[in-house]
Amino acid sequence: MAKQQVTATAKTTVTKAAAAKQQPTGPVLPFIFDRTNYLIMIAGVVVILIGFVLMSGGATADPNVFPKEELYSFRRITLAPIVVMIGFGIEIFAILKRPKN
Repeated sequence: MAKQQVTATAKTTVTKAAAAKQQPTGPVLPFIFDRTNYLIMIAGVVVILIGFVLMSGGATADPNVFPKEELYSFRRITLAPIVVMIGFGIEIFAILKRPKN
């Protein structure tokens, strides 16, 4: 296709492609969630990350030896999964919470 020249009223020459880039493509859509929803989502992600940090650890010098006290501790087996599930609950709440109008 040959580029066609479009002359604007201000005596500037603009190609059709450049003129099309300057025009807005459509209406601006608002965000789906309110600012509070995003803050609650961030808090939920932080709680989930804390749960995964609580699950980690237990490294030993010998890879063939796994101490039962560390591997099956209350922190890793009970506390960390509960913290992760609380984080997912916070995320669900943040998604379902309606913004104030």
